[in-house]
Amino acid sequence: MFRVLRALGAAALLASLSLSAAPAASASTATRTAVGGGSGIIFRMQPTPEEHKSYYVCTLTAVGRDQAGNLVGLTNAHCFIDEQGNKLVGEQVYLDSSPVGTAAAPAPLENSTPDLKTGSIGTVTYVSTPNNLLNTGPKGLDFAVIRLDESRVAPTNTVGGVTITSIGAPPTNGTRMCKQGHRTGLTCGIKLGTHNMWFTHLIWTDGGDSGSPVVNGQTLVGNAWGAQHSSPILSIIDEMNAQGGVGAGFHLAS
Repeated sequence: MFRVLRALGAAALLASLSLSAAPAASASTATRTAVGGGSGIIFRMQPTPEEHKSYYVCTLTAVGRDQAGNLVGLTNAHCFIDEQGNKLVGEQVYLDSSPVGTAAAPAPLENSTPDLKTGSIGTVTYVSTPNNLLNTGPKGLDFAVIRLDESRVAPTNTVGGVTITSIGAPPTNGTRMCKQGHRTGLTCGIKLGTHNMWFTHLIWTDGGDSGSPVVNGQTLVGNAWGAQHSSPILSIIDEMNAQGGVGAGFHLAS
């Protein structure tokens, strides 16, 4: 799930659940901001990023490259679907510069702040069918593709308590897995089983953790979207390959 913050307070929007210039070969890694699976993102800021009174927050699942060499970030689809059901392709995405929270002390939603120094880090290029777990809508893998601006960000495989070095299938039931989310940080729990196209687990998440990487050791196995459900990363990659365009041929950035 994700949260919307407004001037008069915070409201949770429950869903059943961008820019980008060509990579700048001359950009030094030292001058770019590190971004990876577990990085918090902020977007849909109104009226402007500089003076926003409302906004949404989620977490990146992973950062990698596609077959064309684009630097790509993944997160949840429902982060970029508005109240009328429109998919917000073209939305600009910023890093959330507020401190990461923990399960015991979640990051306050009202503290979420765009990293204006880095600026917009990418543009949403694809939004899949969301999970629609809590309604009768079509069920999907709930992922979004962001083409990242390589002149501003550089990939990292470690964010917080999670390091991602490989991609694989969800483990057997009873295996302990973990996620890294901006709202509640590192939390862990066992895999329970499967439900439709997703897998289920006892990993704690909260608003703003949507899109968090779920890992078995250092192997990325899925993206978390709430209600103790996640979508398998291999299924997401298969759909990106079938869709074509930005994200097709996704593999971890080296």
